[in-house]
Amino acid sequence: MTHVSARRGAVYVSVAATAWGTGGAAGSLLFDLGGLGPVGVSLWRYLLGAAFLLALAPRPARFGRRVVPIGAGMALYQTAYFAAIDRAGVAVATVVTMGATPVLAALGSRFLLRERLGALALGSLAAALAGLVLLTAETALNGTVSNSAALNGTGPGAGGSAAAGIGFALASAAGYAGVTLLSRHRRDDDPAGTAAGGFVVAAACLAPFALTGHVVPEVSPASVALLLYLGAVPTALAYGLFFRALTVLRATTVSIISLGEAVGAALLGVLLFGERLAPLAWCGCALLLAAVAVLAARPETG
Repeated sequence: MTHVSARRGAVYVSVAATAWGTGGAAGSLLFDLGGLGPVGVSLWRYLLGAAFLLALAPRPARFGRRVVPIGAGMALYQTAYFAAIDRAGVAVATVVTMGATPVLAALGSRFLLRERLGALALGSLAAALAGLVLLTAETALNGTVSNSAALNGTGPGAGGSAAAGIGFALASAAGYAGVTLLSRHRRDDDPAGTAAGGFVVAAACLAPFALTGHVVPEVSPASVALLLYLGAVPTALAYGLFFRALTVLRATTVSIISLGEAVGAALLGVLLFGERLAPLAWCGCALLLAAVAVLAARPETG
């Protein structure tokens, strides 16, 4: 496996976070245009992501021993995140999931992987979490939901209590942090094989739940294009780069840089769904981007 420098690893995570930021918009459009539910979208996302990675890999993928727990973690955090949105709304689900993930990754990195958290990472983590809170504060306080949430009929309290939504968001964060830590621990595994194998396992975990609903999408040029985009860019490309970066960067560093996804998702909400960001939210975007940029410029390795 070709060695990846720390700087290039930081670029890989930044690109992955940008791609992930477009995944929510693509998924929201598929709820409407493809007639799919959250689990159905996730199932197709993983199946197509695995197909793209296996078809385009320059050499046969090598599946490590950890693809089963990694795939189960993927299924957990994807499903739990949608459940959190259903019960607590987009803003609360996003800020709890994305805010808790780097904290859990930092704790796991320190006590399980014995990786020290430097002053730069600590400062970036604090700034990134503050920016994330500012980015979602107005929506959370006003109890409003984004247009992307309206597309699939979700909103605060739509499917249960806010406390349950926060619980699901924490479960999602734990699943995502677990995948990050486990992949970092097995950094010698083939990144493409880890991603593709994880997708297959995640799809197998989700299939029984998806089959109880509408799993076959409504075929149209728009829905097919969205499915292919979702499988290729926010899934195959993003996760391939993510697992590659974990071969050189610390788990905490990767988790903090990944928070740039929130900014990309917010900007797409403005551009595609007509959402408006308050001045406080724009300040949050700037703070979060600054924290990510600082850590990406001086990534911590080890």
